[in-house]
Amino acid sequence: MAWFQKSEVVIAGILVLAMILIGLVNPAFWSLDNMFSLLRSNVIIGIMALGVLLVMISGGIDVSFPAFAVAAMYLTIKGMLYFNYDGVVLPFVAAATMGALFGCLNAFFVYKFRMIPLIVTLGTGSMVRGFLLGVVGTSMININKMPDALIDFGKSEIISMVKPDGTTYGLTAMVLVYVGLAIALHFVLRYTMIGRGVYAMGGDPEAASRVGFNIRKITFFIYCVAGALAGFAGLLHSGMIWLANPRDFVGLELDVIAAVVLGGASIFGGRGSVLGTMLGVFMLVMVKNSLIIMKIDTTWQRVVVGVIIVIATAITAWRDRRANA
Repeated sequence: MAWFQKSEVVIAGILVLAMILIGLVNPAFWSLDNMFSLLRSNVIIGIMALGVLLVMISGGIDVSFPAFAVAAMYLTIKGMLYFNYDGVVLPFVAAATMGALFGCLNAFFVYKFRMIPLIVTLGTGSMVRGFLLGVVGTSMININKMPDALIDFGKSEIISMVKPDGTTYGLTAMVLVYVGLAIALHFVLRYTMIGRGVYAMGGDPEAASRVGFNIRKITFFIYCVAGALAGFAGLLHSGMIWLANPRDFVGLELDVIAAVVLGGASIFGGRGSVLGTMLGVFMLVMVKNSLIIMKIDTTWQRVVVGVIIVIATAITAWRDRRANA
């Protein structure tokens, strides 16, 4: 395949064109403040999208990650407050571990009972969110009660600048966390046997098993990593916005799935890349950001996301049919 026909190159080209057009319509789009805001908005959706990418490459669709993220976030912060703990590393390890355990539940049902991932994740996501709201609680933890270390970590910046009116803005350091996780996942998918197994499983699970891939191991790897990324992103989100709301992330699965599909991943499995997903996330966030700048009602933002999902899925299906022709 020629370099200019690769999905990532095509997506990058469309992204640049869209940015130019949006900038012509609204020059405020190109302001440094807005660019920093765009990158900040990429972080949480992007980290979750990395987990969804894994599931989608394997031939599944995961809609449980928002529930896993909010449960890991809320339970971790509750624990920090209960034990009066004000560190950073241990809470993130705890949130990621909690997410991984939730992911194990998905993997168990998908592998053991050969259930459809979409149905499994619908069920587990509903169970986890229901348990969180029904048993743990629904009260929001605001900035006055949030652990100081988590807030300080969430508001750390790479670059800090001052506007003419004296207000400050900057580029969040959480972008580095996102990029670091993306590089790690890219390495796993491209250079390890288990990464190749994820693609093989998405292409044909039976054939992958026959050539020696351990489907059980790969299935648990996929869903545990997806859950861990969701849990990590949930706690990071809380640190970045300085509060913990157990009702967060409702409906976020549509945005994340749209971004992954927009980034070139196939809903039928076997195709997708970390770079493509990052470009897809940036494009989706950019479109939503532009609609906000142009004061478009939030209802129409949902319409745009729906249109993106339909068009991106149709293009994927058409491309797969051409490849198999």
